[in-house]
Order: sequence, then structure tokens, then C-alpha cells
Amino acid sequence: MELLVFLQSAWTVIVMILFLGIVAWAYSGKRKTEFEQAAQLPLEDDDAVQPTRKEKPYV
Repeated sequence: MELLVFLQSAWTVIVMILFLGIVAWAYSGKRKTEFEQAAQLPLEDDDAVQPTRKEKPYV
């Protein structure tokens, strides 16, 4: 029973450290330019994208 409690506590600590690591990675200054570029993707012009399949024109 004590082993189960220890494993649950250890798992909680491991997941919390992993979460904090991901948050630190996301907010690090090194990633700022990459995230700014990704944020602009939805705003870019779609005409530059070539369709990958033949689409029928809407009539």
C-alpha cells in the first residue's frame, strides 16, 4: 500500500516538472520568433497555396 502511495506521489512530481518544463520552453526568448511566425500563418494570403487535388469549381 505504501508503495502505491509513493508511486502516485512520484508520478505527480514527474508530471508537474514536465509541465513546468514545457511552460518554460514555450515562454523562452529563443522561441519568440518562431511563435510569432506561426501566429501570422492564418493571416497570410491563401492564393500562394496550390491545391493538392483537383477541385470542381462552384457554379
